[in-house]
Amino acid sequence: MASGDEAAGRAFTIRHADAPFSPQFRGGIAAIGNFDGVHRGHRVLVEAVLAEAAGRPALVLTFEPHPRAFFAPDEPMFRLTGPRAKEIVFARLGLDGLVVRRFDAALAGTGARAFVHDLLRDELGLAGVVIGHDFHFGRGREGTPAVLADLCREAGLSCRIVGPVTLPGEAEPISSSAIRRSLAEGAVERANALLGYRWFVLGAVRHGDKRGRTLGYPTANVALADCALAHGIYAVRTRLADGALRDGVASYGRRPTFDDGAPLLEVNLFDFAGDLYGQEIAVEFVGHIRGEERFASAEALVARMDLDAAEARRRLAADAVPSMLG
Repeated sequence: MASGDEAAGRAFTIRHADAPFSPQFRGGIAAIGNFDGVHRGHRVLVEAVLAEAAGRPALVLTFEPHPRAFFAPDEPMFRLTGPRAKEIVFARLGLDGLVVRRFDAALAGTGARAFVHDLLRDELGLAGVVIGHDFHFGRGREGTPAVLADLCREAGLSCRIVGPVTLPGEAEPISSSAIRRSLAEGAVERANALLGYRWFVLGAVRHGDKRGRTLGYPTANVALADCALAHGIYAVRTRLADGALRDGVASYGRRPTFDDGAPLLEVNLFDFAGDLYGQEIAVEFVGHIRGEERFASAEALVARMDLDAAEARRRLAADAVPSMLG
């Protein structure tokens, strides 16, 4: 399918597992990986692909479901960017295309040599690949970066291995795990610094108990699967289904003042009136205001919500982190 997003003057095309591989991609250079978060480290790989491509198709090859979810389907996994979110980010990075291969038993059982010769060279027709220093592939993770480099030479493909990427003045490499830890602590600003953009989630607006309306803070409610974000109050910016962008304040948590129920994202959009039920919205997190609290009364909660909304407006006005939502 073709995406309506364009970056750097290039049309961006997405090919999923069951779609025929596009002849226009043959001879391309591809970054390979899971790319959860598409963070600053991942984007160094993308920059390397763009440099290596030099007029040839510049691509990313990734896999769905995430291999960890395939091997341990019953263990919850906090994904920073689901499939659709990854598509949104990659569409803005100047690439020609995204190839999404199905990660199934057949791929999991493919040996390292067959992965390079049969998939990368023969099926996809790639001319070269770019990988991170910690990339592993093939049956039982037998393929290391060094093994991939050797197999690529054997298959006539170029192979570029990118080393660890850090923020200036820091020693710890940027990683998806580090970003997950930051979000679990409510450190959205730190997570956004590692990502290089505002972290966002996607979801359909569902009906709630309508309590926010009675409090003067109507909310768009979104259930987030396997989300480990710290419960609390956040300054957010939301893209609606029609593309409109709205600032707001959001609560993610169990609503301890009322029902202490299942975690739910509740977004109050500033200066907005409308019906969003059933629409998919994208919510990006700009700043963490406070943790979730239990209040003695609805009146005490509303008084604090007034302060939270004012603080969210201040954070949003001051924030200069790039957005992937427009």
